[in-house]
Amino acid sequence: MKPLMPFRIFNKAKALPQVEDGHWYSITAAAEGDADSKVIEVYVYGEIGAWGITANQFIQDLKAIDDGSSPIVVAFNTNGGDLFEGLAIHNALSRLGERCTGRVDALAASAGSVAVCGAHRVVMASNAMLMIHNPYTWVGGDAEDLRRVADVLDQAFEAMIAAYKAKAPNIDDAELRRLVNDESWLTASEAVALGLADEVGNGVKVQACLGQGAAMARYRNTPQALLDQLKASKDGVTEPVDPEPKSEPAPPAPNASDSAALALMITQACSKAGISNLVEPLIASTKLADEATVQAALTRAKSVRDLCVAARLPEMTAEFVQAGLDATAVRARLFDKLVGGGKGFEIDNSLPPADDLPEKVQAKAPNPSSIWAARRQATQSRPGQGA
Repeated sequence: MKPLMPFRIFNKAKALPQVEDGHWYSITAAAEGDADSKVIEVYVYGEIGAWGITANQFIQDLKAIDDGSSPIVVAFNTNGGDLFEGLAIHNALSRLGERCTGRVDALAASAGSVAVCGAHRVVMASNAMLMIHNPYTWVGGDAEDLRRVADVLDQAFEAMIAAYKAKAPNIDDAELRRLVNDESWLTASEAVALGLADEVGNGVKVQACLGQGAAMARYRNTPQALLDQLKASKDGVTEPVDPEPKSEPAPPAPNASDSAALALMITQACSKAGISNLVEPLIASTKLADEATVQAALTRAKSVRDLCVAARLPEMTAEFVQAGLDATAVRARLFDKLVGGGKGFEIDNSLPPADDLPEKVQAKAPNPSSIWAARRQATQSRPGQGA
């Protein structure tokens, strides 16, 4: 199943949190009120799985807040993600028992529908939807590989059926399997009738899919009204354009001693973080402008390295770092490369085998000529500055 984007935990949140499409994961704890009125609210808004919020992180964050007795409301607005991560969240909610309520604010699709059904009580907004469908994956390999993955998909299908029937034990088995196979988009009333939800709540105005219009369009039976809503939302956002941008005075070029100090900072920080192979790309991308620029680039580089390793494409890290890309842009490029290149995601939550670990990169000392070239480029780009 396809992954999606951020998740937030609020302790007695007094209002629905604002959705920020640019963030993949954030956590905020609101001030606690009286002990008797404490309610823990968890917001699963976006992708479930390695590209968003993992079940492990979800469970650890919830455990840090849970006092063992307070009611817990888990609000969903997601078009899915990794199936096994969704099953793990399903089981975590199920273990909370009667004090756990699942709330569908707009959409609980795919792995999100599996996860929310783990709650003891499920409340859907009157304008929300629950989408259930067959598990799927991308794969490449020989005939035996394809047969093995088909078997895994069959097992995953049965796991999904078991999760839905745990919530709706009286649902007709044949009808449930038909609905899953047909990719069914259920309204709140339909979900209640089937037993997959318990109550229809008040409608809330919230962007249904967090800007994931492209992902939603790939489903077979996405309601046209939902696609129209996403398109209208996208078309309605315009960026202000200044036809004659005003030129700003260029900042002063760093002197030789500053450049050397910043280069040393990059070298030491990269060595400590185990990314010494990124020293030269960082020097080139920051041009050793100032300490704030260097610190920000170092933070980005660590995130980019982690994403590339997770995607099993560590060799692309230096290219992304030198281009100055942030984590969001890197995720998009990695996703496009994995899908477009034919590399598939197996529905498997096991760790990679030892021989599939990323190759260790030999640490490399900084190149003085690169430092000098960066400083010279910075000074020559500003009129009146000498070498």
